[in-house]
Amino acid sequence: MSKSALVFGSTGLVGSALLTLLLESEDFSKIVIFVRKHQNIIHPKLEEVIVDFDHVEEISDFIKGDSLFICLGTTMARAGSKEAFYKVDYTYVMKIATIAAANKIGQLCLVSSMGADPSSSVYYSRVKGELERDIQKLNFRAIHILRPSLLLGDRKEKRLGERVAVILSRLLSFLFIGPLQKYKPINDITVAGAILYLAKSNTFDLHIYESQDIERLDIHQIK
Repeated sequence: MSKSALVFGSTGLVGSALLTLLLESEDFSKIVIFVRKHQNIIHPKLEEVIVDFDHVEEISDFIKGDSLFICLGTTMARAGSKEAFYKVDYTYVMKIATIAAANKIGQLCLVSSMGADPSSSVYYSRVKGELERDIQKLNFRAIHILRPSLLLGDRKEKRLGERVAVILSRLLSFLFIGPLQKYKPINDITVAGAILYLAKSNTFDLHIYESQDIERLDIHQIK
């Protein structure tokens, strides 16, 4: 039976790659993206909902379907302050997920981050960990949390720090083996492929995937 997918963060690195895969997938007949402004994407399966994320409850009637994909997030540098970062990466996401759970959406796939830990001394990782902790309290049939490492892909905005990190990681790729494998950078399409694989699987309960797990899941998707 063909299903519907709801995507938040479809303009980001992983979200845009996921959207492409969903539009190509025969398992989903309806894809709804929630965006701040019109994206000029035309596809027979695609629907677009314009949303003010500060008032996401106003479009709660549209947050209904089979699978919810949240790829929403920013960076400390782009947000400009801890408060602004927290609003995007915790408040917005929790509001969306809470509405979706109340509307009885079956499964949630959340893109988190490597190192997410509510007790972390690193603010970014602590916020991601708090989000994961609280998401797990919501009533979904299945919750899939993905923790990719440094993401590789064609970003719309250029981040100097990440570009340097990517270059260094490629030069030192031979180090990412054994226990260090989870720190190996990962491609956006690899994460998107893993998400699609999980969305099509008939699983229940909570599942958390580190970066090396995501690599293995994408291999299954390709097969």
